[in-house]
Amino acid sequence: MSRYSAAEIEAKWQEAWDKAGIFHAARSEDRPKYYVLEMFPYPSGRIHMGHVRNYTMGDVIARHKLATGHNVLHPMGWDAFGMPAENAAMASGGHPRDWTYGNIDDMRAQMKPLGLSIDWSREFATCDPEYYGQQQALFLDFLEKGLVYRKNAVVNWDPVDMTVLANEQVENGRGWRSGALVERRELTQWFFRISDFAEELLEALDTLDNWPAKVRLMQENWIGKSRGLQFSFARTDGGDPIEVYTTRPDTLMGASFIGISPDHPLAKELAEQNPEVAAFRAECARGGTTEEALETAEKLGFDTGLKVRHPLDPDWELPVYVANFILMDYGTGAIFGCPAHDQRDLDFARKYGLCVKAVFEEFGSYHDDAIPDSEFAGNPVFLKDLGPGPNGGSVLKKFFRITNTAFVPPKTETVRYVNGFAGQEHQTGEHAIDAAIDFCEANGVGQGVTNYRLRDWGLSRQRYWGCPIPVVHCEACGVVPERKENLPIALPDDVSFEVPGNPLDRHPTWRDCACPACGAPAQRETDTMDTFVDSSWYFARFTAPRANTPTDMAEAAYWMNVDQYIGGIEHAILHLLYSRFFARAMHICGHLPEKCKEPFDALFTQGMVTHAIYVTRDENDRPVYHFPEDVEVHESGARLGATGEDVEVVPSAKMSKSKKNVVDPVNIIRDYGADTARWFVLSDSPPERDVEWTAAGAEAAHKHLSRVWRIATGIAGANTDEAATPEADEALLREMHKTIHEVTGGLESFGFNAAIAKLYGFTATLARSEAGQDARRRAARTLAQLMAPMTPHLAEEVWSMLGGEGLVANAPWPEADPAMLIEDTITLPVQINGKRRAEISVPRDADKSEVEKSALAVDAVARMLDGAQPRKVIVVPGRIVNVVI
Repeated sequence: MSRYSAAEIEAKWQEAWDKAGIFHAARSEDRPKYYVLEMFPYPSGRIHMGHVRNYTMGDVIARHKLATGHNVLHPMGWDAFGMPAENAAMASGGHPRDWTYGNIDDMRAQMKPLGLSIDWSREFATCDPEYYGQQQALFLDFLEKGLVYRKNAVVNWDPVDMTVLANEQVENGRGWRSGALVERRELTQWFFRISDFAEELLEALDTLDNWPAKVRLMQENWIGKSRGLQFSFARTDGGDPIEVYTTRPDTLMGASFIGISPDHPLAKELAEQNPEVAAFRAECARGGTTEEALETAEKLGFDTGLKVRHPLDPDWELPVYVANFILMDYGTGAIFGCPAHDQRDLDFARKYGLCVKAVFEEFGSYHDDAIPDSEFAGNPVFLKDLGPGPNGGSVLKKFFRITNTAFVPPKTETVRYVNGFAGQEHQTGEHAIDAAIDFCEANGVGQGVTNYRLRDWGLSRQRYWGCPIPVVHCEACGVVPERKENLPIALPDDVSFEVPGNPLDRHPTWRDCACPACGAPAQRETDTMDTFVDSSWYFARFTAPRANTPTDMAEAAYWMNVDQYIGGIEHAILHLLYSRFFARAMHICGHLPEKCKEPFDALFTQGMVTHAIYVTRDENDRPVYHFPEDVEVHESGARLGATGEDVEVVPSAKMSKSKKNVVDPVNIIRDYGADTARWFVLSDSPPERDVEWTAAGAEAAHKHLSRVWRIATGIAGANTDEAATPEADEALLREMHKTIHEVTGGLESFGFNAAIAKLYGFTATLARSEAGQDARRRAARTLAQLMAPMTPHLAEEVWSMLGGEGLVANAPWPEADPAMLIEDTITLPVQINGKRRAEISVPRDADKSEVEKSALAVDAVARMLDGAQPRKVIVVPGRIVNVVI
């Protein structure tokens, strides 16, 4: 018997698929379409096991849909712009383009051996001028429709690299590459009007039934709809009132101070008159610009000396501070502080000796099964869970009520709010907020307003390796859109990174141009687009990647929407939100049908691939990490293969190059084959959970595939039915149909590990079956079909050696015979006095007397009865038999 050689088999069948062109996608009206897409990779230079898992999942879906008669689109591309390429160019003296395309070539060569059912003819990189030229066309269309605009905005500025940094590129207040202290600087930036779509994007989440609930919640929280009160504090000096927006108007009577952003117009005005205010603003400018950065930074304030009057009590004056923790781009850039019920405000008040005035008082704690209704008369009540009571009893709740407010609701109402106490971790009930807004509106204090946390999307980046923004700045005409016939505005190749900053600013032959409107000397916009723009519409471009417009409407109407989108949870907010906005904007501009406003019908977020970390210590007790292939693991521990030194094994964590706990897929494919890698990453755990890669697990997967090979070759070489019986044939085929049914269900529900578990069991059944040759061949061919989405190369070889017609990749998916799923006999547990002692097999349609007779004949029951009659026999049809003696 020949040996299972993955290398030979996999190369042979990949060549056969390419020759047959079975993964080439083209419009066809005689088959239902299916578009499966994985989030495309950044070309870092090497694939990792996370790539293997992600793209294998998509491949399983694509191959299964192809087998079930669908016209499948399964494309691949590269998210290729961004800072890493520029950093590599700075480090090596090369060009970002060469680094990027070299990495793409390497990663494509590493991915193809996986045998993915990808239509490589549709491949593109976002740094291809053909792609970003169409992105520039989209920008111009958005500009024409008012979906993109310019304004001044505060950004993270790296004074050494001379560039704007994204929030995630600021680490501990410093630029992630230069290490320089980041400044807050006001620059003119381009923005997409995504905030205009906030309500639509929020409401549409309810239609995304095939998205994970946690992703929809994350998007909902990011959009951040809130209803609050907008009102003014009158200044005692007669100056312009200070406008405030608050989501907590129920705490207005606890106000202690007014805080304004360092970028508030009043702060800027004061800075022009007072050097101390100017110095404080400069100090704030050295901090972060994000909510997260401001939340963790030390709370600092500057007393302006100004005071305002409380809107509900003109004799009550509050001080005005410039505060470093207030963002200008949320609400009005001004807040009132309520220290008694907000931890941040409390920290600030204690630091500057301000008063703390409570609005709520505690008046009792009760278990939820012993709450006296009499306690609630007179005021709205807010409850805070304190956890289970003694010995795991009923939940203990602490009760609070509003005591210091001008707008207590009518005393006839009794209101209960779970988790409703005002504070950093708990929000007051909506009832009290509504009551406060109603009171203030009725008394002319302010207006109820709905706000959103979602800000307009700033897309300007001061870097070279990105999509150029296609506008020109002309002294006479202002900002002028480039003409579409001049697109793409391609990046120049002759750039240098020896000087910090954006090379486009220093490239006169590229920067200097003629105004498209008047022909006078002008300059190109030297900012490039945020790389999130590149990935926000690529799914649409895949439908017609060579079109001379951003999309071909006929192709988009046929292929869109994406039926199944697969990717990491880390992209659950911005990438998906921006893509949803882009789909709407593209529809407005005539590039997508209306049905595509929500572009992804179903979303699946897979878990990570993890591995143990291996550590030794150097002479200074610093950790030294080691690659898995350099470590020998034994039952008693681990040691370095080269030196025998003991190695500490740290529990499994996400694969990381810095910790060296990475497994190179190229090595796995070389040693075991692609099918082994695919089988293992699908079989070890549910796909939404993390999977730990272990050498033992990979070896076990390879051993099983080798067993399938041996079984198939044995069946292929056999020509006698010496021990065959009709009963054995029926038993094997019945099990085959059950396996078809369960594997099909598993693949259709992302239950890949459950489907594989069933295939393990069926393989064992086939190995020990005494069925005839025809039945065994039929069962083995079916096994090959069922394994084909997971292990396509081995499946093709088994299918071929057992006489399957054509390619198994083209074979129709097997269908389970419903009649074969019904068991003629069933197995029932037999209990004696409530304890399970045995089981019996009886005909499915046996009456109770027959079941009782079979149960009493069981040895265990007969021994316990010892000739006596049972007191009672209870038969629950199809479930259980209980003998009472």
